[in-house]
Amino acid sequence: MKLEADPTIKFALHNFALKRIYDGHINACATSPYNTYRFTGLPPGPICTPSAKTIDAVLNVPTTNYLYFVAKPDASGLSIFTNSYGQHQVNAKRYQHYLDSLNIK
Repeated sequence: MKLEADPTIKFALHNFALKRIYDGHINACATSPYNTYRFTGLPPGPICTPSAKTIDAVLNVPTTNYLYFVAKPDASGLSIFTNSYGQHQVNAKRYQHYLDSLNIK
């Protein structure tokens, strides 16, 4: 399946300062193998160098049915996880409204 992960678009564009990803960004890197909105599966390599803590978290991940995640609309840096695409869309829309309220383009 397509991951549709915004950080991979930032990586493909060499611009981690982007606050929001729009269709124009996705189209600008349409041929990049890191464009997870266009290509299925994992990108061909990492987009950052993970910390030891992150590697440990991946190696000791709990078993869940989660497929989707989006940032919480509260600037906590945390994410909301779900296994329902419909609920993910609701969560994503809340986050988009949050960014709108901060006038983040």
